[in-house]
Amino acid sequence: MLGAIEAGGTKFVCAVGDMDFNVVELIEIPTTTPAETMKKVQEFFQQFKIKALGVGSFGPADINPNSTNYGCITTTPKVAWQHFNILSSLKEHLDVPMVFDTDVNIAALGEAKFGAAQDVNSCIYITIGTGIGVGAVNDGKMLQGISHPEMGHITVRRHPDDHFEGGCPFHGDCLEGLASGPAIEKRWNEKAVLLSERAEVWEIEGYYIAQALMTYVLTLSPERIILGGGVMKQRQVLPVIYKHLQAMNNHYLAFPQLEDQIADYIVTPGIEGFSAIKGAFYLAKAELE
Repeated sequence: MLGAIEAGGTKFVCAVGDMDFNVVELIEIPTTTPAETMKKVQEFFQQFKIKALGVGSFGPADINPNSTNYGCITTTPKVAWQHFNILSSLKEHLDVPMVFDTDVNIAALGEAKFGAAQDVNSCIYITIGTGIGVGAVNDGKMLQGISHPEMGHITVRRHPDDHFEGGCPFHGDCLEGLASGPAIEKRWNEKAVLLSERAEVWEIEGYYIAQALMTYVLTLSPERIILGGGVMKQRQVLPVIYKHLQAMNNHYLAFPQLEDQIADYIVTPGIEGFSAIKGAFYLAKAELE
């Protein structure tokens, strides 16, 4: 069996699966303190005889296997988790091969191998929820340089009607500071799920997401864009994103993906809820082999 962890800022999703990447059992654990959360994670996996474990974590995180801090979360806004090494904690209790990456990178990989990007060679996966993260896959490989991409913290222009100061503790009004789930809640004093009927909420949200997508299209030119995370369950924002992205592009990039085929180009996850888990299974098996 294979093990998988999607370590998110709100919850840890832990799963075991067979060698064909099918989920056998899955559990969700609230993300509280490292000690409390990791104890429950370890107890779950100790019930099974897994052969390898794939881990995708919220970040920023050290994903360089040659680094002495490999598996460590770094400058996260979640203070209790700053500089906590998830991989080292797991290795104290589980003696199996392990591989570590970001939650959005493995979600992008999961969608590339099993979901909405199976028919293309490159994609990006964007999660818009507790934070905003972006993973990129090209020709079956995840994008990595000195670290993993941190495209959720790019600078965006303010919407003319938006006077919210921004919620990112590091950058204030970066993309995450203006468009994440907590940013929506702080701006409107309600959770996004309770704001579905208010068009002005999604006009501003769609404007920021579209700006980000324009930047990603210009720099990475992905063959598919996948929008996931809790905020994107509000599907009414999709037409707003399409509208603003097309206006921003202004026919500069003359591809059908940005014109009449935009709804097939910018999509929601094909295996929603399992993108990262399936990606982690895939990494675990690759590490084993």
